[in-house]
Amino acid sequence: MKDTKLFDDWPEWYDQWFTTPVGKLVKETETDLIHELLDFKPGEKVLDAGCGTGIFTLDFLSEGAEIVGLDVSLPMLCLAEKKIKGYPFFIVQGDMLCLPFKDNSFDKAVSVTALEFIEDANQAVSELFRVTRPGGYIVVATLNSLSPWATRRKAKTQNNLLENAFFRSPDELLACSPLTGGG
Repeated sequence: MKDTKLFDDWPEWYDQWFTTPVGKLVKETETDLIHELLDFKPGEKVLDAGCGTGIFTLDFLSEGAEIVGLDVSLPMLCLAEKKIKGYPFFIVQGDMLCLPFKDNSFDKAVSVTALEFIEDANQAVSELFRVTRPGGYIVVATLNSLSPWATRRKAKTQNNLLENAFFRSPDELLACSPLTGGG
């Protein structure tokens, strides 16, 4: 990530976007898919890498998992912590390129719309694999570069937030996995 302060001014705007018709649809669709893929269980330790304001984190917690939310932006983390008070949710300010956790620390790892802001996707995905126990699950949700949404988002950015984003195709993302020879 070029600028670790990129999102520091965005917590409220980010949350508000998910109240728009498109934002609600995106959140509902992505949440359903992530739940289907990860099937959170009580007592599991899950890393939410790039958790932002906890938009998706709160839904993960409803299944009884313990969540560690990592983000580079302290203001985003502070809003997440405030919203998610009373749940087993722990915030950590850090970078996905060098996760501050021991190997095999988590049962599952999820990252939603964070990889777009990291140039070295191989390193970030390798870190997710490193901190997830063998047999654990990792889900990375990112905007597909082949999607018209990516083209539109890159062209119509709010304060140029996405003008330098890294949109990747499914093949490019899959190639980041250490299991497929990437990373």
